[in-house]
Amino acid sequence: MALVPCQVLRAAILLSYCSILCNYKAIDMPAHQTYGGSWKFLTFIDLVIQAVFFGICVLTDLSSLLTRGNDSQEQERQLKKLISLRDWMMAVLAFPVGVFVVTMFWSIYIYDRELVYPKLLDNFIPAWLNHGMHTTVLPFVLIEMRTTHHQYPSRSCGLAAVCTFAVGYILWVCWIHHVTGVWVYPLLEHLSPGVKIIFFAAVTVIINVLYLVGEVLNNYIWDTQK
Repeated sequence: MALVPCQVLRAAILLSYCSILCNYKAIDMPAHQTYGGSWKFLTFIDLVIQAVFFGICVLTDLSSLLTRGNDSQEQERQLKKLISLRDWMMAVLAFPVGVFVVTMFWSIYIYDRELVYPKLLDNFIPAWLNHGMHTTVLPFVLIEMRTTHHQYPSRSCGLAAVCTFAVGYILWVCWIHHVTGVWVYPLLEHLSPGVKIIFFAAVTVIINVLYLVGEVLNNYIWDTQK
């Protein structure tokens, strides 16, 4: 794709995420008033990640246009830093976390929606907003991967960063339960302590696998290995 269409596309995606976040935060939902607020939900964290990521993408595109034909080495260095940050966020957060949220949510939803998204939430969250949070994330991140080549970090560094995020969120969920006595997701209420440990370990493995899937897909699309 040409640079200008990519810019427009990324700007449109960024605006859509801003709209989704604003509409979600405007909902007067009891869960927003409890300990941790919206930040206890991985879906909300992922929306923030995606919005920040596409914001960096738009900023990178604008900087690239502004520095085109400019011989300033300082501006070139700043642009390279932005590109490195964009690529790192894509590899470590935007792709694996985004794909994880979509696949896990709909897998559990199809099995038994009450375990992850109780029917009561339909009274607060309209269907279009639900899909904005749990469906469109996947095509958006795949579009970004298809339109732009991203330089992945070394595999050890990338996997370490993904593990840090996954373990950090698991500890956050456990801390919320410790403080409030309530699990963030109804699914966890039905699991014994031993099964919870296995579940958390499996979640960590899955998100690491998704990091590797993103790396392989990026290489396949852009044929970097050749």
